[in-house]
Amino acid sequence: MTLPTHPGTHPRIRAARSADRLVYLASHPALFGLLTVTRRRPVVRVGRTVLVHDAQAYHHVLTRVPLDRTAEGTTGGAAARLTDGDQLFDQDGGAHRSARREVSALLGAPGVAALRPLWRRVLAERLTELPERTDLVPIVRELAGVTVAALTGSSADPTALARAACDAATAAARDHLPTLLPPLPALTRRPSAQQAVGRLASLLPDGRDAALAVAAVNTTMAALPRAAAWCARAGLWAGLGPDTSPALAVELLRLTAPSPILPRVAAADATVAGCPIRRGDRLILVARHAAQSHRDTPDDPPAAAQAVFGAGPHGCPGAALARAQLADFLTALAPHAPRVLRSTVDRRAALPGYAALLVGKG
Repeated sequence: MTLPTHPGTHPRIRAARSADRLVYLASHPALFGLLTVTRRRPVVRVGRTVLVHDAQAYHHVLTRVPLDRTAEGTTGGAAARLTDGDQLFDQDGGAHRSARREVSALLGAPGVAALRPLWRRVLAERLTELPERTDLVPIVRELAGVTVAALTGSSADPTALARAACDAATAAARDHLPTLLPPLPALTRRPSAQQAVGRLASLLPDGRDAALAVAAVNTTMAALPRAAAWCARAGLWAGLGPDTSPALAVELLRLTAPSPILPRVAAADATVAGCPIRRGDRLILVARHAAQSHRDTPDDPPAAAQAVFGAGPHGCPGAALARAQLADFLTALAPHAPRVLRSTVDRRAALPGYAALLVGKG
């Protein structure tokens, strides 16, 4: 299932795009406003920070430029400094590859097949009968928690686990999200973030799985409600079912780009799209622009769809899981053809998303 393309894009498609773009901009206005203004330039240097917008440059950095996975100002760096143990993917060389293989096994086709009945049970319980006014965000939170509990072997309440993962991401976001404001001193930031990660780790059999829990929950919380709002506002429910929802899920993930940026640090000198990169430079890889989320028809659809999950050795191993969850979520909602009654942007969340998405039967 594909969306209408230019020049005849339906007004409802444009309205859905505009509404979702507001979620993106409102969540972190200074940062995403800057990225929007500089979008037309492939690579932009601002001091020791390099913004990478172009799809080829984005792929080049992820596949050919050595990156420091635990440097200050990166997601891995924030995780390493906020926990006492090694975090997933913090390792180098063979240990890093081994960790990726283990998670790929968990999140690959067999792993998704094993997890699918768990989140489908949540959807059946919560969405078989859709009340007149339903907030989709708590349903997605439960779905995310059930999935992560199974992935990590946690016996914690799924909703409590998901909330803890969101709180940890929010608390740690200042460590790795770029900002136009001077950063707070590390000693000011660290205690609350450590406490949030500690609460999450206490719900897991192995605290080293905190990074996996944070990534899985927060991307789900960002992706599923926004995709449902897209479908409702654009009128995409008709004809949507098990056979058509997988293709639409792939396209909606490209359009919404749940993780819009990848903060990284160069581990060696390089040149990207004619821009010299120095070791230690902070790289802001704009997945949203590499995926051409602002366009109805990307230049290379398969590459654009993959861009939201990174590339090469830095690709997200959870792509299949994300697509399967979204496809099942849309399939469960489609018979009700819900319409958006009210939406509230979550301005605290680490990733652009909704604090509430109230829908009613169409």
